[in-house]
Order: sequence, then C-alpha cells, then structure tokens
Amino acid sequence: MAASLQTERLFIMEDLFQIGAVTSTHGLRGEVKVYPTTDDPARYQKLKEVILDNGKERLTLKIEHARLFKQMVIVKFAGLNHINEVEKYKGARLYVTRENALELGEDEYYFADLAGLSVETQEGQVLGTVKDILQTGANDVYVIDREKQKDLLIPAIKDCVKQIDLEAGRMVICLLPGLLEASEGGAK
Repeated sequence: MAASLQTERLFIMEDLFQIGAVTSTHGLRGEVKVYPTTDDPARYQKLKEVILDNGKERLTLKIEHARLFKQMVIVKFAGLNHINEVEKYKGARLYVTRENALELGEDEYYFADLAGLSVETQEGQVLGTVKDILQTGANDVYVIDREKQKDLLIPAIKDCVKQIDLEAGRMVICLLPGLLEASEGGAK
C-alpha cells in the first residue's frame, strides 16, 4: 500500500496547508505573482480565499481572480487595488484550511499527516520517524529520521510500504534488500 504525496504542506500549529508563496507584484493594479506549492496550480482559479502569512501578520484574503502564467499564478485579492497595497506581501506564504485542501484519492496522504509517523518493519522493528518526503520522477521517497544514525530512504512503492495507519501513528514497511545498506552510505 504505497502512498503518493500531495505537496500541500501543513503549517503545523494551526492545521493550514501551504499552497504557494508570493514572489513579487505584477503590474500596478494590486496583482501578485505566486509560486504554487500545490500539485494543481489551476486550483487557484476555483479558490475563494486564502490565508496570507508574511511573518508579521496573518490575513484571510478573498481571491477576486487568478490566472496561470508560465510556472506561476497571477492572483488579484479583493480590496487590494494598487501595487503599494500588495508590495509588503512579497515573500508571504499562502495557506488554505484542511477543509479547502485538495481531495485525496485512495492511498494518497498529505505530508502533514505522514510527518512524524513511527516507521517499523513487518517484524516490529522500529526504524525511526518520517521527517520529510522527497519527490522524484518515478515515485516519492520517505526520509526516515533514525536516532544517532543516518537517515533511511524508503521508496513509496507497494513492495516497500505495506501499511499506513494514521490513527495509530505508524507506517509498516518491508525493508527491501539493500535499502538499509544504501542509506548507511548516504549523508545525514
């Protein structure tokens, strides 16, 4: 039971999922360029509101309109109609609540739900906890933090990930031959 990752990440303290970051202003009429950190940048065109956090303040902003532009999204927030009103939001992160997050398919999980899971083998040997997820072209790779040892890299494939039990806070894996040895040669 391997899992694919939705890249919306959790702002842990308040159960918010990051879906982008404001990179710059766009034009003079209050639009901003957003680097999307979601699997579906087109979702901005359907979103009604986002939570903006620039480190100094956190605001809920209504989206007036959004459009895709190259690898970015141009967003216009309602009520912010001039470049001077949005200039201070460069670098701010955009979040949605769990209720507004993308729906997941079968065997899909948010990073926030996997982070911190205890990882153990089918034989019950505890290996560590999930600390990150790497996205590769072929499949995601779970980074397992092991106390006083180098991180263990586990591919998110059915041959390896046998069970994810969010309620129990654990992931059960089949430690394929060579995985442990390959991680020993990597850097922490």
